[in-house]
Amino acid sequence: MATDVQVPALGESITEGTLAQWLKQPGDKVAADEPIASLETDKVTVEVPAPAAGVLTEQLVKEGDTVAVGALIARIGEAGEAAASVPAQDAASASAQAAAGATTNPPGAGETPALRGDEHAPEVGDEDHITTLSPAVRRAVLEYHVDPSKIRGTGKDGRLTKDDVLAAAQAQKTGEVARAPQPEPEVRASAPAPQKAVSAPATGDRHEERIKMSRLRQTIARRLKEAQNTAAMLTTFNDVDMSAVIDARARYKDLFEKKHGIRLGFMGFFVKACALAAKDVPSVNASIEGEEIVYRDYLDVSIAVSAPKGLVVPVIRNADRMSFAEIEKTIADYGKRAKEGTLGIEDMQGGTFTISNGGVFGSLLSTPIINPPQSAVLGMHRIEERPVVKEGQIVARPMMYLALSYDHRLIDGREAVTFLVRVKEAIEDPTRLLIDL
Repeated sequence: MATDVQVPALGESITEGTLAQWLKQPGDKVAADEPIASLETDKVTVEVPAPAAGVLTEQLVKEGDTVAVGALIARIGEAGEAAASVPAQDAASASAQAAAGATTNPPGAGETPALRGDEHAPEVGDEDHITTLSPAVRRAVLEYHVDPSKIRGTGKDGRLTKDDVLAAAQAQKTGEVARAPQPEPEVRASAPAPQKAVSAPATGDRHEERIKMSRLRQTIARRLKEAQNTAAMLTTFNDVDMSAVIDARARYKDLFEKKHGIRLGFMGFFVKACALAAKDVPSVNASIEGEEIVYRDYLDVSIAVSAPKGLVVPVIRNADRMSFAEIEKTIADYGKRAKEGTLGIEDMQGGTFTISNGGVFGSLLSTPIINPPQSAVLGMHRIEERPVVKEGQIVARPMMYLALSYDHRLIDGREAVTFLVRVKEAIEDPTRLLIDL
């Protein structure tokens, strides 16, 4: 008897997602609770587990389709059912695709090397490898004429990624260039002599790829534009001498790691400094809801983290009550899970204030955008030695620019500047963090 596979609950306020990838194909054996598909939501990617053991007999939706919570997406049956149901599904799918192609695509549109009969296209024996790949990876395999069975995947569970295919294509191309001499460029008798031009026509292989925006990227785009359209955003700047924090880390990093099992980073100092500053300027940690201002006696800090599919902002809850070690451990855990794609929706819900560290990518200065419904975001940047005047002398100091973007509807300029000055004072004299000054 077949078992239905439905889209699981995806979290508060999330009603649908996109089927990003089938992890199992019709005919594959599956164990109970084994992931058979991955769903991409507005915030995270989640895996759909098999509700029972058996054989995947039907895939009822295609990769890229939007599915609602509770929707039926597949069926799992016994081994004997697979042979009957898989061909029927393949036939129906092929028929639907052929009909769609006949009505929506002009002749030759959307062809791949395999469909054109390209002599370099993967052979029929490679079909099993290609059909199990994600759409983006499959397109890259066909476009660059590489054998997916000979590429070592670096993705989750050894799956191929687009970068794996591009690296293999580059290696293949390098080998071909080394083996064969390059032909002389063709010269036509009627061609005019070369002349300097402002814009010359491009030569060589040129490729374009169109990939549908992920739900996460669409959500990021929508929310950032919403922030620009709704909030009266303004950014104020300051710079901070990082000498004291750098000295403290150098002096205590070994003892800190030995005791707590985690490295002492810069972010812990800034989280603590923001918690201290928010006590003096509570509007930075507040938000506007309708015609009311909501003030909070707690600080939930959203930390911007770069993930393979885009920026995510997991939340350090009650950051104002945490120790340096607790903050650093939480940040390290979020960073690891962001790279693995295992962050949960609950990890990113809420947040009353955001810290974004563009300095890790080399940013010197930026104007960060507020993460609604929050009212402020602190931007950190790279540390570099610059000449500054100290006690009448020009000296080199490790300096960092700080940027505070804020909603001017709620936060006055004086409050924003005061908050940033409090952060600067705490970083330049970390003793203030200990005595709550």
